[in-house]
Amino acid sequence: MKWTKQRLNNLFFFLGIAAVVVMLFTFDVSFIELWDHLCHAGYWLIPIIGIWVVVYWLNALAWQSMIEGNIGGKAPISFWRIYRLTITGYALNYATPVGGLGGEPYRIMELSKDIDNQHATSSVILYAMMHFFAHFWFWFISIFIYLGLVLIGDLPISFAIGVILGIIVVFCLTAFYIISRGYKNGLVKYVLGLLCRIPGMKRWTLKLWARHSEAIKNIDEQIAALYAQDTKAFYKSLVLEYFSRVVQSMEVMFMLLLFGIDCGGGLDGLTLTFLHSILIVAFTTLFANLIGFLPMQLGVQEGGFVLSIAALGLSAALGIFVSIICRVREIIWIIIGIGLMKMKH
Repeated sequence: MKWTKQRLNNLFFFLGIAAVVVMLFTFDVSFIELWDHLCHAGYWLIPIIGIWVVVYWLNALAWQSMIEGNIGGKAPISFWRIYRLTITGYALNYATPVGGLGGEPYRIMELSKDIDNQHATSSVILYAMMHFFAHFWFWFISIFIYLGLVLIGDLPISFAIGVILGIIVVFCLTAFYIISRGYKNGLVKYVLGLLCRIPGMKRWTLKLWARHSEAIKNIDEQIAALYAQDTKAFYKSLVLEYFSRVVQSMEVMFMLLLFGIDCGGGLDGLTLTFLHSILIVAFTTLFANLIGFLPMQLGVQEGGFVLSIAALGLSAALGIFVSIICRVREIIWIIIGIGLMKMKH
């Protein structure tokens, strides 16, 4: 079993390296233009890349909360190791189609070295659910941020914008209902039921259920138990995950400030710039997640940044710059995450 896990670790490692190579050769600009953008960013690259130390720290705290709530006590795993697995898991998610096909199995494999396999699986599933749950809350609350800026005359509103915002509200409310049902009743059995309806998947799903029905029931019971019994861990994780997205928005704010966009300066101007940054990240991540089956969301993230920045009345050139610098940041953190895979406990 130990050898098998080592081989899987190596597989994930080489997958990550391959992803970095692909990303380096799939920029929509030449290396000369890329270098010009990097030179333009200059010292601002330090806070742009560095802010993700805080983002991943918040993510790791949220995951730690879910692990401890799931097992009913202090996690028998150091925070540094959780932090490391958080960074590596997201690096693999960036690198694979349908983010999660790489990161979540890797986290389960590594976490099962510290706790039993069923609790490792349910803890990772719980955190993945929370990660998506917080995404929907981020998008939902961003709608009211937009409407608040409309009320003070900072942003425009039209019938088309109203329809789009209404669709997003319905989308988020539907997601809240589905995810809440998953927390209350367990999610694994429900997902397997959906897979049974996909042509070609029924036989595989039934075989999986026949072999692991008891383990699947236990995992679902653990998921439902945390939601019902440890609301403190649940809401602590939700707040941390939500706040990580707010902190992530500072990355875009730094780039807007780099271009001299500060909404008039002063505390009021910086506040408006930060709120604009939240809206840019919210729209871009919504767009990217809707088309998340593409590996590394190639082209999707870039298009999302250009559209969201243009929607706020800013230039498309700024959108391209932001998307390119964010892609560079992704590559750097993928390299860091893949490198952390080879570190010992």
